[in-house]
Amino acid sequence: MNARQCRIALLALGLSGLALQPRLKAQVAQPAPRAAEDMVISSKGFPHFFSMYTPQELAPLNLENSPRLESLIRDGRLELTLADALALALENNLDIAVQRYIPRYAQTDLLRAQAGQSPRGFTGASIPGGLTAGALGAGVTGGGAGGGVGSAGGISGGGGAVQVGSSGNFDPTFSMNFSWDRNTSPLNTVQVSGIPNVTGQTTAVTTSYAQLFHTGTSFSFALNGQRQSSTQQYLRFNPAYVTRFSLGIHQPMLNGFGQVANERYILVARNNTRVSREVFRLQVINTLVAVQNAYWELAALQQNVRVAEQSLEVSRRLHRDNQARLEIGTASPLDVVSAASEVAARTRDLTVATTNLQLQEQALKNMLSKRVSPELNAARIVLLDRMPEPRDSDIPDLENAMATALESRPELRQAQRGIENQDIAVRFTENSLRPAANIFGLLAGAGLQGQGALGDTGLLDSLRDTFSAANPEYAGGVTLSIPLKNRQAQADNLRAQLEGKQLRIGQQRTRNQVALEVRKAVIGMVQGKAQVEAAHEAVRLAREIYEGEKERLAAGVSTSYNVILRERDLRNAELAEVNAMVTYAKALVELDRARGLTLERNGVELDDALSGTVTRMPAAATAAGTAKQEVK
Repeated sequence: MNARQCRIALLALGLSGLALQPRLKAQVAQPAPRAAEDMVISSKGFPHFFSMYTPQELAPLNLENSPRLESLIRDGRLELTLADALALALENNLDIAVQRYIPRYAQTDLLRAQAGQSPRGFTGASIPGGLTAGALGAGVTGGGAGGGVGSAGGISGGGGAVQVGSSGNFDPTFSMNFSWDRNTSPLNTVQVSGIPNVTGQTTAVTTSYAQLFHTGTSFSFALNGQRQSSTQQYLRFNPAYVTRFSLGIHQPMLNGFGQVANERYILVARNNTRVSREVFRLQVINTLVAVQNAYWELAALQQNVRVAEQSLEVSRRLHRDNQARLEIGTASPLDVVSAASEVAARTRDLTVATTNLQLQEQALKNMLSKRVSPELNAARIVLLDRMPEPRDSDIPDLENAMATALESRPELRQAQRGIENQDIAVRFTENSLRPAANIFGLLAGAGLQGQGALGDTGLLDSLRDTFSAANPEYAGGVTLSIPLKNRQAQADNLRAQLEGKQLRIGQQRTRNQVALEVRKAVIGMVQGKAQVEAAHEAVRLAREIYEGEKERLAAGVSTSYNVILRERDLRNAELAEVNAMVTYAKALVELDRARGLTLERNGVELDDALSGTVTRMPAAATAAGTAKQEVK
């Protein structure tokens, strides 16, 4: 085989992986095009070459509240619609701020996987253990290429067994080594060197380049040069310039061939970028649900304060009336004591209601701010949205609600991505069951020259001999490794299949749980609507009874105690009405959460939550209207 035929053979070997690619594509689903969020700061070429070796600048951490919050504080009052509360949560809530880094973690994992390394994972990510074909956490990197100058410059030629292994990773690697060595050695014979002590000096430079491709093909190139001088006699060249290059190609044909074997981490990391959005979406949903519930709980507590204030005022009026009647002899001292006792009880109720309101205000402020400033701390929250009244259109069809939930819930999307990642692990372990059969080729050249007659170094002449194949080396071969029992690969494949079945069971369990939550949410809506309607009627009747009892007392046919009882009944009915209304409002919130529609129903853009800047105001689906008046 001449030099031209050998070069053609090596080129064909390097393209063998690409030749088999069409058959591979029929077996492995191609990944979806990368979305913008998959892209992380990548390596830049000239003149920004050194940017890949410097830390990337991140945006500075901002722990100040958004301007929106300060703009809503006027005259010591924080006036909030539900839409305002949702917008403030998107901009300032710290739970959302913490989870905002999850998609960026996924991006760094993808960048790491594109280099050929295993991803590090994040909360909610699925990285199957079966992807690792060696030490835990190892990537797809191969060993380095062999170097050295071979037998060039020695005292005898030689050859032997050759093997070119896998080398490099997806990110090309260039390395260089420089050394200088002076060595004096005593010899036991003078037949070769002519002298009993030899002193030699060697200056050596070694460079190499290696890269692994996604089909498993690896390519390595090494160039080495030495300047050797010695005190021994009979040398052909002294000093001598020895150079050698080697070009090696390695291609797995069974175990380790193809995308699944070599791109498994990239496929998983790309899947996990989508998982990261679902993890973040779930956090945003949970936070907005908590904010909406806190908003309506605060509205209910404000109503409770109003009821307590009205009850206290009624009790005080009755106490004053009884004192007046006692003075004119139409009431007994016991009536005055009973009324005073009622005043004390209603004062207690107002204190409890007021302090509960203050606690809830503080809780809502914490949800809507990164830090509670003195101005925010002193501000009183005024809610501008009334609690929603029941409507028949609020209650969805159960089957449609379930279908929507099974399509929209982030937990189910996340579970599906986990199953897809596990399927990649199953296919990889199937590939690992195969014997290891690899083909390789090596092309090398060597040069040896001494000091030129005109005083030139001879290095260029040596390099010319090296690359002109004046002293060529051609090698190729096949390596085959057949495990006779293959128990480790069998165990890994079985475990990957078992984990896949376990994930599918877990997915079905999640689907069942989602269906149950939707059923409970719909039933909660039906119950809540009936409770609100009944509570409205109860308040109307209790007020009629109370007003009638007051008229009876004025006519002298009732007692103060009966009026107190009727006033208590009215207060309890009003409190029950408030509880029924807040229960209904929270049931609306839960229905949206159970169906996975919290963001859509409230007009929230996930990208706004990711950036922390609201570009479009939320719609606040559960708000029944806006009341531009302060609740006292």
